[in-house]
Amino acid sequence: MMAENQDNSTHDSPRLILASQSPRRASLLTEYGYEFEVVPPLLHEPRQKAGGLSPAQIAEAISYFKARSVAERIRRGIILGADTIVSLGHELFGKPADRAHARRTLQTLAGTTHQVITGVTLFDAGAGFRMINHAQTSVTMRPLTPKEIDAYLDTGAWEGKAGAYGIQDLGDAFVTRVEGSFTNVVGLPMELIGQLFCRFDLHPTGARAPRPPWS
Repeated sequence: MMAENQDNSTHDSPRLILASQSPRRASLLTEYGYEFEVVPPLLHEPRQKAGGLSPAQIAEAISYFKARSVAERIRRGIILGADTIVSLGHELFGKPADRAHARRTLQTLAGTTHQVITGVTLFDAGAGFRMINHAQTSVTMRPLTPKEIDAYLDTGAWEGKAGAYGIQDLGDAFVTRVEGSFTNVVGLPMELIGQLFCRFDLHPTGARAPRPPWS
């Protein structure tokens, strides 16, 4: 897991804390030029999602609880919490519990256009102020053979990923169309993140990453 330079004395941006152990989210922040620290949230994501809420509301709520769990241990700084959910109709897919669960998920999502929703929360630990939002991306996946699914499961790349796949791992092998933010499917909607960061006076200190071919 990566953690960035914690010395913010060379610029005016406040301290940024990523409430996630996801290497993909850390990598995106780094590629887009942000300095940050990693503080894992003390929150276990529920296996069963709450009923009566939309996928966006669920993702936003979990992102908030992640950020708040870190805010309870940090006295100052802007905390970024995020949670990604995959939705197909009324069925929701989070991180698979095991290989069999991942196989069932991929079998269900193959040949469909589904939604990837990431809820994000920015929480000012000192002031208690928060902003909560989400991004949604439509992803079309071609039909997959059992052999293709098993070959992907063998790589272990499905572990810890909502919907049991990482678009950065599959590339155009499985996914045929992306409508919306590509980085949202990776783990953080950087377009939305950039807008929210500006409201907290958070700015990149390095060069912004080039846009991926999907966008």
